[in-house]
Amino acid sequence: MLVLSGGTGTPKLLQGLKEVADFWVVVNTAEDVWVSGNKICPDIDSVIYALAEVIDDEKWWGIKGDTFYTHQRLKTLGFDEGMMIGDLDRATHILRSEVLRAGKSLCDATKTVANAYGVRHEIFPMCEEEISTIVVTDEGEMHFQEFWVVRKGEPEVKDVYFKGIERAKIPEEVKKRLEKENEVLIGPSNPITSIMPILSIEDFRERLRDKRAIAISPIIGKAPVSGPAGKLMRAKGYEVSPKGVADVYADFLDLLVVDEADEGVIEKSVATNTIMKSKEDAIRLGEFVVRLFDRL
Repeated sequence: MLVLSGGTGTPKLLQGLKEVADFWVVVNTAEDVWVSGNKICPDIDSVIYALAEVIDDEKWWGIKGDTFYTHQRLKTLGFDEGMMIGDLDRATHILRSEVLRAGKSLCDATKTVANAYGVRHEIFPMCEEEISTIVVTDEGEMHFQEFWVVRKGEPEVKDVYFKGIERAKIPEEVKKRLEKENEVLIGPSNPITSIMPILSIEDFRERLRDKRAIAISPIIGKAPVSGPAGKLMRAKGYEVSPKGVADVYADFLDLLVVDEADEGVIEKSVATNTIMKSKEDAIRLGEFVVRLFDRL
């Protein structure tokens, strides 16, 4: 099973899914950013940390029990990184960046980091090229990290685009695996900034049309479970609802998993409890998805 992932929602699911299914992951990298000389891949790191069971499961980013001495010392010295980077988390970024500086690819660096954390699942970046999610707001254009981390998602959103996406290529190893894969799961990540960048690379979207494809809605009723998905979906012309999620994936999606609160609201959907407050919840949802693929 191929899982398409961003941050937060899908890493939560993966923590349970790994107990009940075999899968590999392609992860959004359009929110990546270089900070203090090192490359941060927030969504890749969240996937790795979740599978390694070291993720801070209160924030769903960073490492549980991390400290921030280096970040705080930099502020004391007059340098604000913008993002709060933990000391243990920073070691991950240094390791990745040293692999890249040695001339290796981001795919290589991702494998190195995953192996270092004892993660057996194959995890791939969506591409090697530097892509940036740009949010067009009433205050001008800004990188997604500035919009969400620095500005807390407060500016009004007019549009979203992915800078550099036209030159992005699907990694060759991902292409080879896609040819043999029959099942695709889109996790409950932000459809616009987490999943759309992956689908926008070359013919990635077209390659999914002959697969059995299931998505889990990150929207319940008229609101996202977490994050800025509502603002971003409206900016791209989609209804903030499970129907809007289904519309984003309409050309290849076979089935949308919605929460019990949205049972029967759209065709080609099936309802269950999609809220994950614990690993047990994630296992339950993972088992539900596996049974759905068996039925497709």
